[in-house]
Amino acid sequence: MSNVHSDGLGQFQQDNATPRASRVATKWLQERSSDFRHFHWPPKSPEMNIIEDIRDALLHAVEKRSPPPRTPMDLLTALQDSWCEKPPGCLQTLVETMLRYVATLLRARGGPTRY
Repeated sequence: MSNVHSDGLGQFQQDNATPRASRVATKWLQERSSDFRHFHWPPKSPEMNIIEDIRDALLHAVEKRSPPPRTPMDLLTALQDSWCEKPPGCLQTLVETMLRYVATLLRARGGPTRY
């Protein structure tokens, strides 16, 4: 964290999934709590990052390609082509979906929610 955010303004965020909320991980975070801020995230909350939605959409598009990418360069080209083929409103739709997720999380007062 200090290499990336030498100004001390970095934040560590986790989703509190069981593997990342283990005793070992929790102890590690507590021991280093002075090195960075830890952004606490409600467990089992809706995904609040559209990056995973974008990744899933690109992955799905690449998986449908025929022939499938065979080399890292083929994969890069397929990802770039898939990105360019996305309709202009695709990202806007994801942002609007995020608004519903935030409203759901607020109604649950940060507690667990259903997707």
